[in-house]
Amino acid sequence: MPDRPNIVLITTDQQRGDCIGIDPHAPEALQTPNLDWLARSGTHFWRGYSECPSCIPARRSLMSGTAPAANGCVGFQTGAWNPAHTLAGELTRAGYQTEMIGKLHLHPNDKRYGFEHMRLANATRGEPNDYVEWLQERHGRFDEHPGMAHGVDSNGWIGRPHHLPEEQMHTFWCVDQAMHFLRRRDTTVPFFLNISFIDPHPPLTPPRLYYDRYISRDLPEPAIGDWARRYDGPEKGLNPHAWEISLGEHDTHCSRAAYYGMINNIDDQIGRLFQYTGGLSDCLVIFTSDHGEMLGDHNLFRKTWPYEASARVPFLVRAPTDWEYPEEVICTSPVGIQDIMPTILDAAGAAIPDTCTGSSLLPILRREETAVRDVLHGEHSGCYEYDHGNHYLTDETHKYVWYTQTGVEHLFDLSTDPHETHDLAREADGEAKLEPWRRRLIGFLEGRPEGFTDGERLIAGRPHNHFLPDYDPNETNPFL
Repeated sequence: MPDRPNIVLITTDQQRGDCIGIDPHAPEALQTPNLDWLARSGTHFWRGYSECPSCIPARRSLMSGTAPAANGCVGFQTGAWNPAHTLAGELTRAGYQTEMIGKLHLHPNDKRYGFEHMRLANATRGEPNDYVEWLQERHGRFDEHPGMAHGVDSNGWIGRPHHLPEEQMHTFWCVDQAMHFLRRRDTTVPFFLNISFIDPHPPLTPPRLYYDRYISRDLPEPAIGDWARRYDGPEKGLNPHAWEISLGEHDTHCSRAAYYGMINNIDDQIGRLFQYTGGLSDCLVIFTSDHGEMLGDHNLFRKTWPYEASARVPFLVRAPTDWEYPEEVICTSPVGIQDIMPTILDAAGAAIPDTCTGSSLLPILRREETAVRDVLHGEHSGCYEYDHGNHYLTDETHKYVWYTQTGVEHLFDLSTDPHETHDLAREADGEAKLEPWRRRLIGFLEGRPEGFTDGERLIAGRPHNHFLPDYDPNETNPFL
């Protein structure tokens, strides 16, 4: 293994896997030249997934290298967490200077989880954070939240330009802070820098330039599956943060223009960081997101859903230039957020804790292996409604979904139907196609305390709460 590399982990919030320009299913209009270059000069994992696709549980997997059931959090729920091993903690122990900038979104809010230093900005309003305080000082408005003065809901579907100039927004601020860290860092030791953007999480409010760029372009219509809920037409009077809706053409176009504009803005700011550092060529660079965004597909918005738009995320890894790893590597086997910690620790020459359920991806980067698993398991307890609790399995070509409360099942052939518009379970031979996938899921769920299976069949209606039964925030769960 070469000398210990500097490591940069860049994460976005709520970015779909098809929302980088180089992705085979990306919208033609979307511009992400810097991320495209990162993908092409390293390894592009086409089948990267969030094992529990919402902010808090996904970030637990990211920071502990564990599947949701292994860390006990299988849904969106705050709660104290005291893991034995964290990504930042292991790197700090190994002699790295560790810095967190942006959104961490773990609890307790002020816990450092192994980072030596944090410039925290979990949101643009709410409890105080470094970005909000910086913005309030700049505007002289200490009892308000100037970053949210546009009035758009922070979990909504409404798209419009932001009222603040670009250089006052969270994405720009994060890159400013990263550049400041790089100027002042301890050059006698390697560093680990985690830059975590809030965007493109709603509110869907990019800088005006980016909104104007996409509002005038032809954008793809939402994909609507033959299994999705049908509506007679667009609805009015909807809650601004509704999650199951049928928007009109104009509202949908505004949402998508704003969403793509936010991603384009992030890409340009990553380009600013590349220019400042000479492309981060001496670093192991990883880019991913905590989960995706339905963005109207199948008449759904937001996350927690098991479908590609929600669960699939961008997943790019590039080794330092002097390692001379292959470029233009494409991996089509499934990987997950739990694989990031083992990958980084492996690259740093640090021991991977036994608590990690993920695997190092370096053998794939070196083209020594093509996969670290045959099938990836994901899940999410019901969030917006209890009946939404689900499990999913995916391999290189298919996706199986089981809803824990209703027993509803889907099976999609992703190789021919990447947007999951046709449910194979609805075909005449659907039962025969489903049965092998049921057996696979039983294997993942056997022994789980909720009683999802008796070893022979899947049992709908069993409790599927945000934490596993008898959850202890100070222990790693035995259900791996």
